[in-house]
Amino acid sequence: MSAIGQLEPVRGGPLFRPLSAEDEEQQPDEIESLCMSCYRNGVTRLLLTKIPFFKEIIVSSFSCSSCAWSNTEIQSVGRIQEQGVRYTLAVTVRQATDKDVAGKIDEFIGKLKQLKEVDSSFTFIIDDPSGNSFVENPCAPQKDDALVVTRYRRTAQQDAMLGLEAEETDENPADSMEDLRNEVLQFNTNCPECNAPANTNMKLVQIPHFKEVIIMATNCEACGHRTNEVKSGGAIEPLGTRITLRVTDPSDMTRDVLKSETCSVEIPELEFELGMGALGGKFTTVEGLLKDIRDLIVKNPFTLGDSSTPRRVEKLQEFGRKVYQIMEGHMEAHFILDDPAGNSYLQNVYAPEEDPELKVEHYERTFAQNEDLGLNDMRTEGYESGLTSER
Repeated sequence: MSAIGQLEPVRGGPLFRPLSAEDEEQQPDEIESLCMSCYRNGVTRLLLTKIPFFKEIIVSSFSCSSCAWSNTEIQSVGRIQEQGVRYTLAVTVRQATDKDVAGKIDEFIGKLKQLKEVDSSFTFIIDDPSGNSFVENPCAPQKDDALVVTRYRRTAQQDAMLGLEAEETDENPADSMEDLRNEVLQFNTNCPECNAPANTNMKLVQIPHFKEVIIMATNCEACGHRTNEVKSGGAIEPLGTRITLRVTDPSDMTRDVLKSETCSVEIPELEFELGMGALGGKFTTVEGLLKDIRDLIVKNPFTLGDSSTPRRVEKLQEFGRKVYQIMEGHMEAHFILDDPAGNSYLQNVYAPEEDPELKVEHYERTFAQNEDLGLNDMRTEGYESGLTSER
């Protein structure tokens, strides 16, 4: 039986009595226990008490008459709370109207200066990941304007320090989503190039003034192949989106671009159009996407071997030069993203104000576009009655 289990309530009262200097009946209990220094019997004194407006604690003091070893500690009886807690108390030392109180304050300040000079007000902070520490509110149950109590969610390191890494707790869905945004998930896959085992990293990213996207990146240590892909974190939008950027300055190359797998790219000045699904989903810059387009065209396998002709090679090389001129700011062009799913994005550098070089249009999808997205055969309402009639 533990030491606490051997204790009995005082005269039929509660086991934990409020902490008070005026309570003469509140006396520590003495228990014979083993000294961890000389392994002889010593005495442990236990005081079970309750701090007002806080919780129950155990004050224990051990002393050994054989080797004179002693130890004192305070233990919280309550369980580890769901959240950590930080108390921030703004402390000011002022001259009070009561002379006796003022004298005591001056004496207290003098003692503090012996430890460390205090020339101004200071802040006293207790940060306890277990949530079991306490700073008294003298105005309780009213609010203390000088005391700030901040409850926070523990980090993984703090949980590990408290031995809670394997403990499952009821989480707030909002907290779970926040954890997902801050965490990089990793799972095992195979390299698309050499089929060797590889790791794919996945992260949920919030794009300002747009929506959440999922970025997936695979790096193969066997062959060095790297690939990244972007998936929209939301559903298909009710309307399609057509984004037109007039490229007039090299600084436009730094604009962020989210090209979903359902988005097509068009550059009218080059008579170029990249269809839906080409290059996959990407989160990059305008310059990065133009480089991918240039590599896709210039490094086309049909420019090599028997199928290549001088005229074809010359036209592809001319296309590459024009793309380079656009990236260098020597050629104005229109950069158009057309996404029927409405999940593509091009950064507005003037946000939240309107961008004079950027035009965003929303349109109703055609039947063919809905067919490509698989929406024509999708039934989201009344499907229960349809299944019942078929049966």
